Amino acid sequence: MYADISCFDVRKASLRLERAEGVARLAFRQRDGASRLATLYQEGCAKIRLPRPLPGAQPEAILINTAGGLTGGDRLAFEVVAGAASSATITTQACERIYRSTGEDAVVVNRLTAEAGSRLAWLPQETILFDGGRLVRRLEVDLAEGAQLLAVEAVLFGRAAMGEVLRSGALRDRWRVRSNGKLIFADDFRIDGDIAKRLAAPATLGGHRAMATMLAVCPEPEERIEAVRDIIGSHGGASAWDGKLVVRLLAEDSLSLRHRLEPLLSFLLVDRPLPKVWQL
Repeated sequence: MYADISCFDVRKASLRLERAEGVARLAFRQRDGASRLATLYQEGCAKIRLPRPLPGAQPEAILINTAGGLTGGDRLAFEVVAGAASSATITTQACERIYRSTGEDAVVVNRLTAEAGSRLAWLPQETILFDGGRLVRRLEVDLAEGAQLLAVEAVLFGRAAMGEVLRSGALRDRWRVRSNGKLIFADDFRIDGDIAKRLAAPATLGGHRAMATMLAVCPEPEERIEAVRDIIGSHGGASAWDGKLVVRLLAEDSLSLRHRLEPLLSFLLVDRPLPKVWQL
C-alpha cells in the first residue's frame, strides 16, 4: 500500500513555515563596588553571552540570534536594565541579516532602562537589509536622573562588494528615548518599494549604501561636538543640545562606515573600551 498524499496536502504543508522567535532579558546591579549580573533570561533563538571582563573593567554582553538572520514573520525582543550607578556595554555577535520575505515583516523590539547614575552603551553591529527583506524595529529607552546613554544603529542596504541591489523591501526604524518619563528624543525612518531608487535621491542617502544614527545622552555634550565633527568628516553631521549629542553618518559601504564609527564610539565611550567584536 502507498500513503495517500495529495497535491493539496503538500501545498497546505508548505504554507506552514517555521518562524524564529526569541526573547532575552538582562539586568546589571552595582554590588561590592562593581557592576554585576543580576538577571539573565533566554528563550527561543535569542541568546546572551557574557565575556569575562578584565579586572576593573565594566561588564559586556553579546546578544546572539541563533536563527542566523531574520525573515518575514520572525520576532525578536531584547530587554536590558542597568541598575542604579551600574555600567554595561551591550553589543551583538555579528551583523543582523534581514532576508527576503514572502510578505510579512520581521519585527525587532529593544527596550533599555538605565536607572539613576548608570551608564549604558547600546552598540549592536550593523543590520544588513537584503533585497526583498522587510524589517520593523523599535528602540524604547527609559532613563532616570543622571543616567547616561550611548546608542547606535547602523544599516547596510545590501552588500556593495557582492554587487547587491535592493529593488524591493521595507525598513521602518523607530526610536523613543525618555528621561524621567519625558520624551527627549524621537526619530522615525521609513523606506520601502524600489529602495535603490529612493536611496539615490539627494534628500535621502544620495546614493550611499550605508548609514548610522548615534545618540549620546551625557553631561556637557556641547564640549565634545567639535571633536566629533573632526572624526566624522564630511560624510555626516552632528548636533548637541539639552544634554544630547546626535550624529548622522553616511558611507559608500560597510568598511567606510566602520572606519568612521569605530573612532567615534571609542571617543564617546571615554574610559570604556570598544567591544572586541567591533574592532576590525
